[in-house]
Amino acid sequence: MVFYEKHDRIQGNISLTIKKMKEEREYLTKEKFEQLKKELDELKTVKRKEVAESLDYARGLGDLSENAEYHEARETQANIEDRIAKLESILKNATIMSAESTHGEHVRIGSMVVLEKQGDKNNKKFKIVGSEESDMATGKLSNRSPLGAAVLGKKVGETFSFNSPGGTMTYKIIGIE
Repeated sequence: MVFYEKHDRIQGNISLTIKKMKEEREYLTKEKFEQLKKELDELKTVKRKEVAESLDYARGLGDLSENAEYHEARETQANIEDRIAKLESILKNATIMSAESTHGEHVRIGSMVVLEKQGDKNNKKFKIVGSEESDMATGKLSNRSPLGAAVLGKKVGETFSFNSPGGTMTYKIIGIE
């Protein structure tokens, strides 16, 4: 899978760099999978058409080298195509997590885990989710984050450490729901 990454701007032109996208397994809930499918459909059917119309209009304004509307439409088009490629890759590599697959004695994606940080007696509760669904404000922890990756496979009562940007952190698993 190839997608385009905006590299830099030179005299109003966008230089694009082709970058190979790693095809990693993406864990999603059924709801998130459907939400991403809907977004992809919207981008392909509505947004592509809108940007094509904007490009046609901008071309009609004359000299493309000094046409801000044209350059803006091209940038919008590149952003839409980037997002489409990313969504297609995510959906192609998605594993849908079911409620039944989250229960067990080991932490896995979909588990709700209660953790105690060393030196802090306040417990924190996190749901381990795929990276597309992570949201620390709502307690959804990515399986690819340092803490999320370190907690996977552990059992209640286990203590574990991992390196984070802030240094080595140590946690204990209080519960798995």
